[in-house]
Amino acid sequence: MVATRALAADARNPGRQTREGAAALAARMPRLVLEARRVSSLLAHGLHGRRRAGPGESFWQFRPFVTGEAAARIDWRRSARDDRLYVREREWEAAHNIWLWIDRSGSMGFSSDLAQASKVDRALVLGLALADAFVEGGERVGLLGLTRPTASRRIVERMAEALVGDEGGLGEDLPPRAEPGRFDEAILLSDFLTPPERIAAAVREIAGRGCRGHLVAIADPIEETFPFAGQAVLHDPETGLSRDIGDAGSWGEAYRARIGRHRAALAEIARGSGWTLTLHRTDRPASEAALRLATLIAARGAG
Repeated sequence: MVATRALAADARNPGRQTREGAAALAARMPRLVLEARRVSSLLAHGLHGRRRAGPGESFWQFRPFVTGEAAARIDWRRSARDDRLYVREREWEAAHNIWLWIDRSGSMGFSSDLAQASKVDRALVLGLALADAFVEGGERVGLLGLTRPTASRRIVERMAEALVGDEGGLGEDLPPRAEPGRFDEAILLSDFLTPPERIAAAVREIAGRGCRGHLVAIADPIEETFPFAGQAVLHDPETGLSRDIGDAGSWGEAYRARIGRHRAALAEIARGSGWTLTLHRTDRPASEAALRLATLIAARGAG
């Protein structure tokens, strides 16, 4: 029989202002930050290509002067050090922000022996890693409802501090009401074990502002396969309710059909808003989902 467990509230939000929360923060957050930086380092190469020349204030690079360009573009100080003429290019700066939301509700604390991490730990690692990589690639990143977008090199620490202090978001299974801008992008990391109509309403609200987005559905492997047999009792970590389902083997067939319909509904929600859907299982490396998200966003930026 596969063993399962669910993290307590203090563990899902290691910064709760209690003695237990402080201990959880000291024990877990540094490890999650280190893991996030490791994953981020794998993404750096692909995201650097998003930087390009254009109107802006930040110096990007010198390049050789091309015949036919205006002489006013020549950087005479740099050219005086060589036998060639050089142009000073500035980095292209567009009002493009990336917003993250990380679900830390009760169901996200679930984990089985088949998983590499709990769902909430995986969501935190993915969110921190993507933020670090996007900032390194020249983007601005913020947390929906918590922080403004920033290109700070300390983005991981800033996000961790904001999440640590956000006790109010611990029980929320959908993103808060926020106002992302037109052409911004949102990444929602959750197990999305919420009625599809509620998810659809949240996505429509964000997408209706002209924000593009990505749903990252994080699942424990047994939530996809339900590999149980014999007498079983199910427990809901969010409501505290329990249900004796009898023979788990026969009940599992109906469960797998229902989770399949739920996944199909998620895909339709994403498709209807022009968003993407990524299903990530916690028995797979975090880098897989991170690379897919980085590729999707880089492709949109190039377009």
